Order: sequence, then C-alpha cells, then structure tokens
Amino acid sequence: MIKTVEWISEQPGSPVPGHPRIIDQTRLPGEIRYLDLHSPGETWTAIKTLQVRGAPAIGVAAAMGLAVAVLELDRPDTPGLVEELNRIADYLAGSRPTAVNLFWALDRLRAVAQTSTRLAPAAFKRRLVEEALAIYREDLDMCRAIGRHALTLLEGVHTVLTHCNAGGLATSLYGTALAPVYLAHEQGRTLRVFADETRPLLQGARLTAWELKQAGIPVTLICDNMAARVMFEGKIQAVLVGADRIAANGDTANKIGTYGVAVSARHHGIPFYVLAPTSTVDLALPDGSGIPIEERDSEEIACGFGRRTAPEGIAFYNPAFDVTPAALITAIICEKGVARGDFRADLARWAKPGM
Repeated sequence: MIKTVEWISEQPGSPVPGHPRIIDQTRLPGEIRYLDLHSPGETWTAIKTLQVRGAPAIGVAAAMGLAVAVLELDRPDTPGLVEELNRIADYLAGSRPTAVNLFWALDRLRAVAQTSTRLAPAAFKRRLVEEALAIYREDLDMCRAIGRHALTLLEGVHTVLTHCNAGGLATSLYGTALAPVYLAHEQGRTLRVFADETRPLLQGARLTAWELKQAGIPVTLICDNMAARVMFEGKIQAVLVGADRIAANGDTANKIGTYGVAVSARHHGIPFYVLAPTSTVDLALPDGSGIPIEERDSEEIACGFGRRTAPEGIAFYNPAFDVTPAALITAIICEKGVARGDFRADLARWAKPGM
C-alpha cells in the first residue's frame, strides 16, 4: 500500500535527521506526487488545502511537521526552543478546526516539551522526533486493531457502503473504516465496497475507489444521492464510516453527507458503524452541538469539475462536515474495542489519558 505520510531519514552526518513526506492527495487519481515538508508553512498549507487529509493522517503529519520545524531552529537554549514550539503549534492548530487529532498530536508534543526542558537542545530535538515517530507507529497499530475488532461484527457480511475516504490515504496505512476490508482481503475473504463519490471534493471517487482498485478489492462507485436506492435494493449489509471528532456521548462529526447515510441506514435496518481511534474522541464536548464545523470556500461547489457549474451572483453554503447523532450509530469501533448502546462509559474509559 502507498504510504500516506512517512518520516524520511537524512544522510548520516546531516544536522537535521529527517523530515516528513506526504502523498499529495489533491493530485489523485491522475498523478502520484510526493511532497517533502520542511517548514511550518509547508505543513500548514498541506493540511489546509487537503494535500494530507483524514483525521489520523493529519495528526501524524502535524506531529512530524512540528518536530521538523523545531529541528530547523537555531536556538542555543532549550527554554527558547519550547517557546518557539508553542508558537508554531498554535500556528499549525489554525489550519483546520474539526479534526481533533490535529490538536491531540500537537498537544502531545507540547506535553513532551514541557517535561524535557532540562535536556540540552540537541537531545530535546531528538526527543520530539521520537515522540512524533511514536505517534506514527501507534497509528499503524491502531488501524490493524480497529480492523480486527470490526471483523467480529461483519460475519456473514459481503458488501458494505462507505462515505468519503477513511482508508489507507486517511491514516498511516490501513485506514479506519476500511481497515476490516483490507484485513479481510489479507485473509482471503472478499468484502465488496460501494463508495459514495462524496461531493463536493469527490474523496470517495478520487481516493477511496482509487486505493481499493490499487489493492485489488472490488469497488462500485455511486453518486451520493444513490445511497438510499442501493440500500432499498438490498445491496448493502453494513455501513462503515470514519470520524473526525467524537463527542463524549457518541455524536460523531464526519464528512458532509454522513448524517444522511446514517438516516437511510436506520430506515432500512442496516447497521451503521463508526470506526475511529480513541484520539478522535473529545471528552471535553458533552455532545455534538459543540463540535466546530469547518465551512470551506464556495468555489469548491461552483467550480467543482474544473469549470464553473453554477451561476454567478448566488449564495453558497459549503460545510465540510456534519454530525451524526449517537442514536443512529449501531456501534463505535476503536482500537480498544467495540462500544454499543450508551457510548459514554466506554468512550470515557478508552479516551482517558494514560489508559
């Protein structure tokens, strides 16, 4: 599988030991292009413009981007490096508001910095890189664990529907919502996938369909407004989606259109599963009403296919996410297990720091 984000080590003797490299997802499916990130501005732009996207991948890229930014600093004192780290972290946090993994990863490096102030500058920088790489490795393990837990719920299921992209391109490797699909494939079992195109940026068409095809997994692409129809026809046995933020009660923010898929799934008696790491859980928010929803540029709707498809002078509304109420979610699957019913207790236990 193509690596969405990875750490590239420099030649021995280099003053900077490495830097993050991402695949530019805005170029897919037509071109596979990699970007090396060396500065805070490059990392901020990559996150803001969706060159790297998917909540877990954003967190990994942000951690690596913050670490390399501090590596590049020429400050002789560690307290000065901590001050600069906090300033850069504040800057990177402004790139996108909804995916909580971004803030989780930045805060994790801030915490490490605060406990490492007695280290010499060179050792302090190495410690930050170690933590960023630990986040990356944990993401790999997380994806596989989510896949294992999800497969226990998919016995007898042959075809699933997914919305947006929560596959390998949204994480370090296997993905969240698509992790059970990839693990089943490795085990010789085929899970067929219906992928919503996911307007207006077509992540389902450009990314999900592309990566599944690369992996040899059967995928059928449908327009967003066809999901209810294929459910009615009995072609879908389960819905698998990712998440950008999960409130303490289980209300879940995901790509715009997810809420409508959940409503249709409930009407047709189809289980609706949210698959996400515990780093996506925001216990500070009691419910989904407090989740900030990013609103993106109107040009994504007006010129979504390379030419203008809407008249000038009209109003646009372009929220990037919506919130699916916990009552419509059959189960939330994290790397630590499967939560059902009243999600509060399990989410609080799993997402509690140190657990």
